[in-house]
Amino acid sequence: MQHKIVCFGETLWDILPSGKLPGGAPMNVAIHLRRNGFDPAVVSRVGNDDLGKELVSFLKEQEVNTDWIQTGQTHLTGVVKANISDRNEVTYKIVEPVAWDYIQFEERTAELISQSDVFIYGSLVARNTTSQETLFQYLPLANLKIFDVNLRPPHYTPERVLTLLEFADIVKMNHQELAEICEWLGAEGDPKQQMHFLKDRFNLELVIVTRGDKGAAALNETGYFEHEGFQVEVEDTIGSGDAFLATFLTNYLQKKPLEHTLERACLIGAFLATQRGATPAYVPKEITPASLNPSNKNSILHP
Repeated sequence: MQHKIVCFGETLWDILPSGKLPGGAPMNVAIHLRRNGFDPAVVSRVGNDDLGKELVSFLKEQEVNTDWIQTGQTHLTGVVKANISDRNEVTYKIVEPVAWDYIQFEERTAELISQSDVFIYGSLVARNTTSQETLFQYLPLANLKIFDVNLRPPHYTPERVLTLLEFADIVKMNHQELAEICEWLGAEGDPKQQMHFLKDRFNLELVIVTRGDKGAAALNETGYFEHEGFQVEVEDTIGSGDAFLATFLTNYLQKKPLEHTLERACLIGAFLATQRGATPAYVPKEITPASLNPSNKNSILHP
């Protein structure tokens, strides 16, 4: 595909009771974009340790560009302890400080970002001053800026998240994050009204809100759309939102109708929830509602 995409932020290992799995939202999104035929670049930092080398090797196996991943000598590669006792609501203990907290500004990366079509970033990478300042240097250079919110307490402040929103063209968050951000801003009403508020307040091209097993909603200039989602037997929800975003973006950049885009994103997000870990192998075009759950026909459009 012709679009050049940069994913900026954390690369790490999710530590599960059954062992470790590669993770980190920007890296996960990049892998799912690769599944869809893109050639995304990951901008991040790992430690000069076995975990870092293994993580880079894993990305290369996934055919994801690792030329922009820095190797630090001082801090270890990131790890996250994931608690999956509630399979529908995974919680995380995110170790700090780690290598991705210290992503350095590089001129060559600035050039890459300025020449790219899409720049994807989140809030977690901004928890530390070094990576935060690097992100703020890169954001003005980016073209289409997509903010994948991912609020992970205690690793954010309202002020920082609202500043990151100011840069965004497109924002994706879950329903709990929507409610929390709107509470900061004193925006009342139902979720649809809150989405309209954020779109107008931050001059956004598109607002996307995921709702777990209840699907997702999207709002742009043409209207409000929602999909009720797909009921599946959940293995774990790690990476479901990342697969959703990559699938949504794939169809959005191809200028597919928003209702189709939303349905495909919900479908792949639901499929990921049936799998272990954030980046299982799959062929997107082979995933259909019938193969996922033959009895499921949820597809509702609300212009």
